[in-house]
Amino acid sequence: MRDVSCAILAGGLSSRFGQDKALVEIGGEILIERVASRLRKVTDDLFIVGNNLSRFEHMGLRLVQDLVDGMASLGGIYTALESALHPHVFVVGCDMPFLDLNLIRYMFLLSPGYDVVMPYVRGEAEPMHAIYGKVCIPPVEELIRAGDRKIIKLLPQVHVRDVRDDEIAIFDPQYRSFFNLNTPKDLARMHSILADGGE
Repeated sequence: MRDVSCAILAGGLSSRFGQDKALVEIGGEILIERVASRLRKVTDDLFIVGNNLSRFEHMGLRLVQDLVDGMASLGGIYTALESALHPHVFVVGCDMPFLDLNLIRYMFLLSPGYDVVMPYVRGEAEPMHAIYGKVCIPPVEELIRAGDRKIIKLLPQVHVRDVRDDEIAIFDPQYRSFFNLNTPKDLARMHSILADGGE
């Protein structure tokens, strides 16, 4: 594999979900452990970015405190970029249980020559399942200074490789990679996918 770090963002408040999403049990392990166990297979630099990180100490991963407050996922991406050991970092949410490693590997292979590798599912950008290069740090800092938390504002300022539906479908035709846990209804759907043999 190319030298790409992986960062799991676990800084959200889980306000819509009603409990800490990262600690939800799925198949005998907590959700963030499921995400980490997959990503361990594709990188030698896996770490968690967030706040109140003591709850993840048992996982044996590098834990990185958010460098900025109040900037939501953009702040997490900034922290991941500053903390990654490699020139590119794959950033993913802690609440995405059905990551497809072949899709991630494909994105790794696309990353040379690009600042961002961003999937688009049915025309919608997926910034929490994307690769960012360290060259993104200055424009991200500008957004932070302006108090603008919209990750999408970064894209016109950098060289982006879009990953479109036809490419994604080769690896993940049901787009389960982009399923994330936001509400109790999502939890029920997650268990339904597992019951149907979803990985």
